[in-house]
Amino acid sequence: MAVRKARILLGRLGEGYKESLLNLAKAFGDAGFEVVYTELQDPEAIVKSALQESVDHIGITTLPGADIRAFEEILSILSREGMESITVTAGGFLEAEDIPRIKAMGVHEFFPKGTTFDALIRWSKDHIVARDG
Repeated sequence: MAVRKARILLGRLGEGYKESLLNLAKAFGDAGFEVVYTELQDPEAIVKSALQESVDHIGITTLPGADIRAFEEILSILSREGMESITVTAGGFLEAEDIPRIKAMGVHEFFPKGTTFDALIRWSKDHIVARDG
């Protein structure tokens, strides 16, 4: 029986940089992950998509105009749905004081703008585990 690849949902909060996120999705796909890309920015819609796609991880790119309260909502909805096993990371643009705040909410890691795709993939291979089913 084949082992299921880890599935990652990639989304964004804020505006711009769509091409970079698409390039990231391709890099993760090339590295052996199954990638689901969404344009949705509403926390409820992001989690609904993650549940429908049976993802193991949600990676959110934070762009100018991102509201970090969305992370609290995403994590709250995952908890309400009994899906705390879906990990969440963020990367991109955030004020330094917001990084500890999102980690306190339950975001596993924040990757600042300029983090290489190789570094993101290495972290992901070490930390994202495909769930059964």
